[in-house]
Order: sequence, then C-alpha cells, then structure tokens
Amino acid sequence: MKNHLPTHPAAVLALAFLATIVLGTALLMLPWASASGESAPWLTALFTATSAVCVTGLVVVDTGTYWSPLGQGLVMALFQLGGFGMMTSATLMGLLIGGHMKLRTRLLLQSETHALSLGDVRSVARMVLVVTVVVEGVVALWLAARFAMTMGLGWREALWQGAFHSVSAYNNAGFSTWPDSVMRHVTDGWVLGPLMLAIVVGGLGFPVITELWANRRKRHARWSIHTTLTVWGSAALVLLGTLALWLVEHNNPKTIGPLGVADQWLAALFTSVSARTAGFNAVDIAALKMESLVLHCVLMFIGGGSAGTAGGVKVTTVFLLLLIVWAEIRGRADVELRGRRIGTQVQRQALSILVLSGAAVSLGLLFIIPLADHLPLEKLMFEVVSAFATVGLSAGITAELPPAAQGVIIALMYAGRVGVVTLALALAINQVPRAYRFPEEKPIVG
Repeated sequence: MKNHLPTHPAAVLALAFLATIVLGTALLMLPWASASGESAPWLTALFTATSAVCVTGLVVVDTGTYWSPLGQGLVMALFQLGGFGMMTSATLMGLLIGGHMKLRTRLLLQSETHALSLGDVRSVARMVLVVTVVVEGVVALWLAARFAMTMGLGWREALWQGAFHSVSAYNNAGFSTWPDSVMRHVTDGWVLGPLMLAIVVGGLGFPVITELWANRRKRHARWSIHTTLTVWGSAALVLLGTLALWLVEHNNPKTIGPLGVADQWLAALFTSVSARTAGFNAVDIAALKMESLVLHCVLMFIGGGSAGTAGGVKVTTVFLLLLIVWAEIRGRADVELRGRRIGTQVQRQALSILVLSGAAVSLGLLFIIPLADHLPLEKLMFEVVSAFATVGLSAGITAELPPAAQGVIIALMYAGRVGVVTLALALAINQVPRAYRFPEEKPIVG
C-alpha cells in the first residue's frame, strides 16, 4: 500500500500548523474556554486560534475578559507552540525521549530552524530549548515582581500575568490580557525593558543566537554574513525607527506628546521594537499620525530575523537585496560583504520572497477593500500588513471587520507564518541542476 501522506518538509510544516489551528479552534469552542461558560462562535475561535498559532496577536475579542483562565492558558499554549515551531517541538520531545533523530526528522527540523547543515540541527534544537526556558523564565519572574509592586496584584495573579506577557513577548505574539495592551506601563522602563529584551532575543533567530553564543569568548570573532546582516540590520531598523517615531510623534497630544522627554524616547523605542512583529503597543496605534502608520507598515513588512519567532520577509532578505542594488550601482559583478561573495541562488531566493510577499499583501488588500469599504483605506492597509507580517498591531478595526474580511485576515496570518517559511524551503530544496544552458539575451529594463 502506498503512503499518501506528504513527505516534503514544506508540506509537513504547512499541515502541522494547520492541524494545530484546527485543534486549537475546537478546544476554544468548548464552554470551559470562555468566561461566559458558553461556546464561542466558530469564527471567533478560528480567528483567535490562527492568530495564536501564527504568533500574530490580532484579536476580535478581548483576551482577558472574553476567555476564561483556562481559555487564556490555551491561547498561551498555542502561541508558545507556534513560536517554538511545531517541528522543533516534536523533534525536541524526540530528543528528550529517544536521544536520537532519524535523517528525515533532522531534515524537518532543519527546515524550521534554518540550521546551516544537518550536523547543526542537534545543537540548534538544544539552543532553542535552553534560550526559550531561560528567557521566558527570567522575564516572567521579573515582570511578576514588578506587577506585584506597582499594580498591587497578589503573587498568584502577578506570576500569571508575568508568565503570559513573557511568553507572548518572547514568541513575538503580541497577546495581552489587558485591553490596552501595555499602554498602562508606557512610562515604566522596568516593564518595557524586559519585554523588549524578550522580543529582540526571540526575533533574532536561533542560528544567530547559536553563533553569538559559540563566539561569546572570542574577542575578534568573525561573524557569518547571515549573523552580520541580522544583528546590524536589526539594530539599524530599531534606531532609525525610534528616531523617526519620536520626530513625528513627540508633539502629538494623543500619543507621546504629554510624556516627559525621557519617557517619550522610551515609548518611541518600545514602539519601534514592537513594530517589527511583536505586536504590543505602549501608545494608541489608532492615534498615530499618517507618517507613523506608513513607517509601521515598512517595519512590519520587513520583520525580524530568520528562523526566530518574528514574522515579515525578514531582515536578511531586505538587506541582502540592498547589497544587490549597491553592487549593481557600483558596477560589480559579484555581491560581496566582508570579504565573502553571496551566491546568485540566495539572491534569487530573496528576490522571490520579497516579490511574492508583496503580491500576497497586495491581493489581500484588494480582497478586503470591497468587503470593508466603510473603513479608512490606510487602516485596512495597516491591518493587512500586520496580519501577513504576523505582527498583531491594529489600528482598532479588527473587531469591526465583517466575517468575510476576517476570513481574509485569517488567510493572511496563515500565509505569513507558514507561506514564507515553506516558500524559502521549497526554493532551497527544489534546485534541479541542468547539464546545459540556453544562449544569453539581455532584455531592456527600466
């Protein structure tokens, strides 16, 4: 009997995420999951499950009041699984139980973690587990202590809030049990600081974390091109985003205008960090000026590092394309960085991901406009980019979208979390060498 189950790693990843969404939807529809004790509507459950598994954070109901404590725990479990990676989780359990991995399992994990070779998979998998436990645990305890001191919460409630927001931040999920996200802490660096730390570590990507840890004692370690582009590209985006947001919003009375100068910079920094797929908001996103909304769309679309919990087309993709443009401007035949040449295959993959992602956002916007034509275009654009980039920031219109438009958002969240990963994997695997090449011709461009 033939085995009709999919064996291509890209298909397995897509189906694993889909199966988790279906299971999460079914569980969220059970009466114990809602605070009212009644079954949640299937669309509400589906939207929430998809947003959680795809670590997005867009919601159509308030997480803290609509879902029961058990329901909130289920939502947290879903975005922990989504951020951790379904294949990574399964492989880690296999490591803990069996202590070994088959070749196919290694291939599946490699596709999820973007490990550089099969020999790296075991070390990357262990690093995923260690970093996840340490970062989430430390940040959770810190936040719990801060919440207990400043909000007057009992330790049990403080520990729960600390754990929920820590896991949400590390997985770049953006879910919060508070209706205003973290706006109540906009001037509290002892809360926003740990959240930013968790967001950045989770969003760098595990190959980068592994390399940084391996070179921690080397004073003049030579980073790979991937780590170089991810670290310095992320730093540049955060700093430029902070500066731009402060310049635009420092006199906006509806956002950071009423704050002191130091608090304005803190809020701008957190907003810049969160815009790159974390989804928490310390200021009212709906009150941002148009320039800030456009900047958010750019930062959200770029996203974070590859093989991490962040979404978007990824920092390395964008900065690699900038290197290609720079090489073309300078008339160089090769794309180079720090004495290394970047292969044409990787360049084509980056270009394909950017073009297809742009097409997905454009199609999503075209589908959603006639379904929600009563809402402003700029807010619909913001919602579409936020969904595809799995950010979770909203201009306050998610719950106002009609059911069909919410269906488009669900599709975009799934495509953004699974599509880019599987596309990159398919492009990397489906390389069929040819024994011949056609004659070259140069069409006119530009």
